[in-house]
Amino acid sequence: MPSLRKPRYSRYLAAPLSAATCMLLVSGCSSSPDSGVDTETFDSKAPQSWVLPIQAYLPTDQEQAQLSQAKKILVSDCMKEFGFNWTPAPDLPRIGPKTLTDWRYGIHEMALAKERGYKPDAKEQEVYDEAVKRGAVDGATADGPETKALNGGIDEVEGKKVPKDGCVGSANREIDVETLQARTALGLANAAFLEAKEDSGVVKAFASWSACMKRSGYDYKQPLDASDDTKFQAPEVSPEEVATATADITCRQKTDVAWIWFQAEAALQKSAIDAHAEELSAEGKRIDAAVRNASKIVKGE
Repeated sequence: MPSLRKPRYSRYLAAPLSAATCMLLVSGCSSSPDSGVDTETFDSKAPQSWVLPIQAYLPTDQEQAQLSQAKKILVSDCMKEFGFNWTPAPDLPRIGPKTLTDWRYGIHEMALAKERGYKPDAKEQEVYDEAVKRGAVDGATADGPETKALNGGIDEVEGKKVPKDGCVGSANREIDVETLQARTALGLANAAFLEAKEDSGVVKAFASWSACMKRSGYDYKQPLDASDDTKFQAPEVSPEEVATATADITCRQKTDVAWIWFQAEAALQKSAIDAHAEELSAEGKRIDAAVRNASKIVKGE
């Protein structure tokens, strides 16, 4: 079967409990966090170690896992009320980036690029594909009453009223999934990612990288244009992809383009955080409350 792939680059922050919950968020969530990330303390050659200021306003990976577990418990309990022994889909194994910033600005691991071009580690891909192949989905049929009770496609089951949007909708309301989207923080972060591309230092770094690539025979204006090239989207890794990816990393190393881009984005995020401190604080308090509630659900309190 064709490989089913996760997005290769974490260019935009994904909302908690979305399809991208596997993304690691390495800073704690707090209603009044210290967002003054000092980028100079990071290793400029290790993107996986970098932390963006906005991460202080998002649930940690551990908190997201707890929230996900709480949702599964609530959905399962709800389904039991309708006589269904529902089993949630198992979590898929992680693939690709290990932290939010790992591949956010593009690839950086030469050894991996020499084997896989722009694609994830082969073993990770194999494990991920095997998990999908084994059936990493719940056991309900698409049009059966179980699925309808799950998602709200039916008003009642044997006279018992189904909640709005089904058991999933009920669980989402119980754990306040809307708050957990962290829309203020995510919106500011994604805007900063795009705005950083217009920063004069970043524009200059992009030009230097592009010129370097052109000397190697590749015509790309911005670093992510290479990985986005449609000819590299097939599951198979071609010699051309490997050659392009290794040239890409060589030029990145010569120009420090990812580091310059990260610093520009971090600065923009700091400014945005200062300008929206009240909104972020309120959103953070609601997230904290949701996390505490999820913890009680998991503990059976």
